[in-house]
Amino acid sequence: GGLTGAAAFALYAIAYGPGQARRLLRWDPHEIIGFGLGLAILSGLPALLMGESFLAGKWFSINIVAIGALDLGTPILFDVGVYLVVLGTVLLITLTLAEED
Repeated sequence: GGLTGAAAFALYAIAYGPGQARRLLRWDPHEIIGFGLGLAILSGLPALLMGESFLAGKWFSINIVAIGALDLGTPILFDVGVYLVVLGTVLLITLTLAEED
């Protein structure tokens, strides 16, 4: 998924230049990588705090008035974190290479 997302920005950079792609991105790739790493690490803490192994999947039920009970788990947080790390890394490499003349 991260490669697909980065490919969209890479194609935009080819069409409009790396500077325009960075403006469209809004966040520096370093920040995206850092946020993704933090999110992936945070996803392992609930299990650790409950006395289980780090990164063991934990599920929580949240009641939302409009739709009822919604089950959310830490694996989705980990997956989003990995997505952001891959996206940020590929964007960092792609945009850095595109800016070199």
